[in-house]
Amino acid sequence: MYPKALKDLMDNLEKLPSIGEKTAERLALYIISELDREDANLMADSIKNAIDSIRPCKISNILTDQEISPIVLDETRDHTTIMVVADSKDVFMMEKMGTYHGDYHVLGGLIDFSRGITDNDLNIESLTKRINSDLKELIIATNGTVEGELTAQYLKSLYEEKQIKVTRLAYGLPVGTDLRYADVLTLIKAVENRQEY
Repeated sequence: MYPKALKDLMDNLEKLPSIGEKTAERLALYIISELDREDANLMADSIKNAIDSIRPCKISNILTDQEISPIVLDETRDHTTIMVVADSKDVFMMEKMGTYHGDYHVLGGLIDFSRGITDNDLNIESLTKRINSDLKELIIATNGTVEGELTAQYLKSLYEEKQIKVTRLAYGLPVGTDLRYADVLTLIKAVENRQEY
């Protein structure tokens, strides 16, 4: 029904997260019929350029277009603190907040035995190399999922003997949440992580 080139475009768009068959069809038709040829070529070039130039930082594993991430090289940041996250998306989200000024380390995933992902598949060895006498705090900022908790516990067990403070991001109720609509685990974590008021 569709020309082969259009069908190929739709199939490739469908590989993107949250893009189903209908959305892929709509996007493909927009690209070929409504998007200016120059803009479409710029989009294709930017995808190719990103794939060719973006890579993990040699120290922190943050996605960057340089050998070492500007965050690692920034002397105004607090390099005595490292926040450990699952992937670079987490770093970019934290940076949008503008309130954390320490360093980061990207694990490249979470321990997930059901998918065959173990600690050996993560960037833990490179994290261990970064732990020295200057480091004061390691913030574990993995998700509150089973995989995130398992990874956090593993990291805690690895580094609790070192002379550094190992902390975990707090969980709890989102601002504006009605207690009646919170799930039990969220309420438990909110009570456990309560602070002096």
